[in-house]
Amino acid sequence: MKKISAVAVMMLIASVAFAETFTAPMVPRKAPPPQKPVPLPTRPVGGVIPRAVRGGNPLQMLNPRAPARYGTAQQSVTVKPEDPGKWNGIKLFEIYF
Repeated sequence: MKKISAVAVMMLIASVAFAETFTAPMVPRKAPPPQKPVPLPTRPVGGVIPRAVRGGNPLQMLNPRAPARYGTAQQSVTVKPEDPGKWNGIKLFEIYF
């Protein structure tokens, strides 16, 4: 009886040692495509330099008989508040908030 129980215990240990478990193959999951961030609204930029770049011919800004699409001088200068007829400076870059 001892011999049969010893063989049974050895077979039990052997079967546990050589037992295999089934594992499913790993399938990589596809990540959702990244969403593009919402673009910020563009702020209008004014001044002499951006207008010259956008206008095409910056020399027309000096021409008093230039077409209206090149703008007026009053769009490009700052005036003194105490003396409205005098200009104070030229707006090179102007950012509106």
